[in-house]
Amino acid sequence: MMNQQPLPGASNALTYGILCIVLTLFCCGPFGAIFGFISLSNVKKAERIYNQSSGVYSGYENVKTGKILSYIGLAFAAVYLLFFLLYFGVIAAFIIAAASEGNF
Repeated sequence: MMNQQPLPGASNALTYGILCIVLTLFCCGPFGAIFGFISLSNVKKAERIYNQSSGVYSGYENVKTGKILSYIGLAFAAVYLLFFLLYFGVIAAFIIAAASEGNF
């Protein structure tokens, strides 16, 4: 049996997928999505390498996990962005309504 090498980009995909979720939920809101897109880019590269020579590399499970985490993180970022826009949209609507009534 041949000694398998770690799949290039697999650990990066997993790391960036985790960062996407953590940064979106606890720190930077929708800006955590940047790491989600970077992770998906790494996933695509790693999947292409793995499909070209599947028996040579190990660690494909990290690619699958990174892909799932990236999609979850991007969904959280989208929901966060939606709430952010709604929140400031409501504030802007109240300011505009108050200004048009002359109360402002």
